[in-house]
Amino acid sequence: MSDVRIRPAGPTDISAVTRIYAHAVEQGTASFELEPPSEAEMSRRQQALLAGNFPYLVAEHDSVVMGYAYAGPYRDRRAYDWCVEDSVYVAPQFHRRGIGRLLLTHLVAAAEVGGFRQMLAVIGDSANTASVAVHAVVGFRLIGTFQSIGYKHGRWLDTVLMQRALGMSDASPP
Repeated sequence: MSDVRIRPAGPTDISAVTRIYAHAVEQGTASFELEPPSEAEMSRRQQALLAGNFPYLVAEHDSVVMGYAYAGPYRDRRAYDWCVEDSVYVAPQFHRRGIGRLLLTHLVAAAEVGGFRQMLAVIGDSANTASVAVHAVVGFRLIGTFQSIGYKHGRWLDTVLMQRALGMSDASPP
């Protein structure tokens, strides 16, 4: 879709972001959350990421939010400050239209501008081949799979780990 606009997310997007994520939590296995967070909680999460200077983007068409993506801290230890974990969610009616790839491509660029050096994808469910493929197309490489580490929707789920270097990567100190 050539007329999709990628832009920074803000407080006015929380309602749409909450709906998109709620569907992913309730129906899918990309997130290992079992109950969808409230709009207030999603707002709190967004504010925390933006306050930490992490990129948070939405894809929209005709003022309709089609999906969103953000980078957040991978782990809460100072040595990890240069590494981010990506999250990308697309509303179900817009799946398979390239929205996830577009969001992820822009998220990688925004993370590079932010000075981050590595981006990790922690993909819920090894059967989520669309997410694995999108990450591969955007330059992520497979690192490995944690087997059967989550239980959701009556079955054990794997987590696929992928990684992409950003900017100067490890060529110099941060």
